[in-house]
Amino acid sequence: MKWETNTSAEIAALDKTTPVVLSIAAIEQHGPHLALETDAVIGGHFLDRLDAELGDAVLILPQVKVGCSEHHMDFPGTLSVGHEAFILYVSDIVTSVARHGFRNIVILNSHGGNQAVGGLLLEKLGAMHRDCRVAFFTWWRLAAPELTAIRESAPGGLGHACEFETSVMLSAKPEDVRRQKIGGFSCAQTFDWDAGDMLLGGRGTLLRTMAEKTNGTGVLGDPSLASAAKGEAITAAVVDQLAKVVKSLAAAGPKPMTHPVIG
Repeated sequence: MKWETNTSAEIAALDKTTPVVLSIAAIEQHGPHLALETDAVIGGHFLDRLDAELGDAVLILPQVKVGCSEHHMDFPGTLSVGHEAFILYVSDIVTSVARHGFRNIVILNSHGGNQAVGGLLLEKLGAMHRDCRVAFFTWWRLAAPELTAIRESAPGGLGHACEFETSVMLSAKPEDVRRQKIGGFSCAQTFDWDAGDMLLGGRGTLLRTMAEKTNGTGVLGDPSLASAAKGEAITAAVVDQLAKVVKSLAAAGPKPMTHPVIG
């Protein structure tokens, strides 16, 4: 069920162990073939499917569409907020949820640039709300083993506007896909220790803009292998794992409070 379609009295009457899920995304360039709203559409698509599957067993918050996308700002249309502003804004949303008594909160991320700030956000929220369970997931990490079985691209084929993101968009919102502009593999490699993708992490990370990573194409990976059928398989895998997370939190009961033993 959606948070904003309830009345105040209906929210007040809900079981406060009901997990509350927040999608954080981005509005940024996705190469020549995908719309700026791609990350937001993908996050919303997964939660719409979760809502259809779980109904009243989950409560879905309004999406935070604009995220941390400074590394995409070379490309027109990208919107970005700074890390500090993002942390404050999302923290205040989650704090509002906690003040209304909900104790199980899940943040689902659909943008690579939100991953690092998401870790800081999680630590801040954990310190602020010790009586809550707060969990953070990025969708391709959440279902990594299942998605590994779906991928067809070689290492480096999953990154941005790639095989996976293009596939989900072909399934979720095909009118946003400019099929005639889908190209092949795109990646500007530098050092072998920086090589990696969504499912195959490198040994380290070299700071580069997306324009630098892609030789200006805005595409990191291989969108030529995308299909709507693959998008459906990706969606099923992610939603299945997310449903397991939500059900496990609901079944866990109140969070036990522990304190250090001194002396």
